[in-house]
Amino acid sequence: MNANSLPVIETPCIKVCVVDPETGFCIGCGRTRAEIGGWLGFSPDDRRQVMAWLPERVSSLTLRKRRRGGRRGRLEAGA
Repeated sequence: MNANSLPVIETPCIKVCVVDPETGFCIGCGRTRAEIGGWLGFSPDDRRQVMAWLPERVSSLTLRKRRRGGRRGRLEAGA
């Protein structure tokens, strides 16, 4: 790494940053607010450990939203 380059930090961020209030997980990447906020301070091993959990988090979040019909289903249920 030369003086002009920055270190590359692995991240699961896909720039869809919305935290689901029920689970506390970002619907884009699956991380919690604490994980997102502390990401740069995590060791590479800690980041990899969190990333290993993310596919399961995101898939469960997706299934939960599908069962309820997503935003449209919640709006219609409340109407």
